[in-house]
Amino acid sequence: MKVLVLNSGSSSIKYALFDMCTQLAQVTGVIERIAESGSAHKYQYSSAGIEQKQAISLAINDHQQGLQTIFTLLSELHFIQDVSDLLCIGHRVVHGGEKFCQPTLIDSTVLAAIKKMIPLAPLHNPANITGIEAAMAYAQGVPQVAVFDTAFHQTMPDYAFRYAVPTSWYAEQGVRRYGFHGTSHFYVAKQAAKYLKQPLNMLNLITLHLGNGASMAAIASGKSIDTTMGMTPLEGLMMGTRSGDLDPAIIFYLSRTLGLTQNEIDNALNKQSGLKGVCGENDMRAVHEMANEGDQQAQLALAMYSYRIKKYIGAYTAALGRVDALVFTGGIGEHDAWLREQCCSELSVLGIELDTEKNQQLKGDLSEINQEGSVVKVLVTATNEELEIAQQAEFCVK
Repeated sequence: MKVLVLNSGSSSIKYALFDMCTQLAQVTGVIERIAESGSAHKYQYSSAGIEQKQAISLAINDHQQGLQTIFTLLSELHFIQDVSDLLCIGHRVVHGGEKFCQPTLIDSTVLAAIKKMIPLAPLHNPANITGIEAAMAYAQGVPQVAVFDTAFHQTMPDYAFRYAVPTSWYAEQGVRRYGFHGTSHFYVAKQAAKYLKQPLNMLNLITLHLGNGASMAAIASGKSIDTTMGMTPLEGLMMGTRSGDLDPAIIFYLSRTLGLTQNEIDNALNKQSGLKGVCGENDMRAVHEMANEGDQQAQLALAMYSYRIKKYIGAYTAALGRVDALVFTGGIGEHDAWLREQCCSELSVLGIELDTEKNQQLKGDLSEINQEGSVVKVLVTATNEELEIAQQAEFCVK
């Protein structure tokens, strides 16, 4: 059984073809710069045990042509003969609102409901919809499944997801915390449960998805009860280019004093803030290099970044009451030993005791980096959102 996973952006399609018997991706790739100059198809696959990588420049005029290019490749590489070889196609959809709390088979009614979510995710849902519509047209008869980034967090209690604003804003405009990165948080929580040899519904976890976008989740008995991102991905942790938590009055202050428009402030908070806003660089590796060379703004950025994570670890420990494990994932969470050490330092009062040597020398796909006897396990693992989407899509159609 094979499942194709699609993650459609406004000018790109990321994809992965999974053999669900082995749970392995046979081909992964991306169509870039759709309808722009310099469009290209980059992909990799394994052949005779050797990893093959290709990058081909070619004109891709729209998502429909992009999908045709993908299916032509899959056929040429003999991974599928035609679309009928697919069990289903799983689509990443960023925002499902309150309506969607699980993977959902897409039909015209579901597609219309996803379109109604566009005001909640104007930058993401339209692109996701474009990919869905192109796939439905190209692969007619193949079940299409929407897997929502927000779905995992729909188990949050109302006192966690509601904001202290007029009730009509929530009831009529949907103003509440939704959370994102749900497929990643769910995937790594299951990986932690497997490693700990415990049912997920018996565990309390704090999961940390740290990349250019970053979020944390408090997971009680296997269910999300709180998360750092809010109505949009802007709330919560300091990120590569996003500000994270912010006094909302700052927006009005900047409008009055600098004459900035709503769009200018929105762009600044989402694309010019975070690490980039403080030190001018959003790549964590570059920030470390600058800090090591004595750049005080880079040093400040690192201190701010780790401090906010540490605060949320404390807050989520209080919310959960008992924590079985912290789980680090994402590009920064997996590869930045210094940051993990900073986030866990001086937290023995919470039962968190990091082993510095283990933290520096990770072993295997999942590493335990806490000291022997630490009440709370500290784990590092790779996330695999594409596989999680494939598994949820498979479950939906079976």
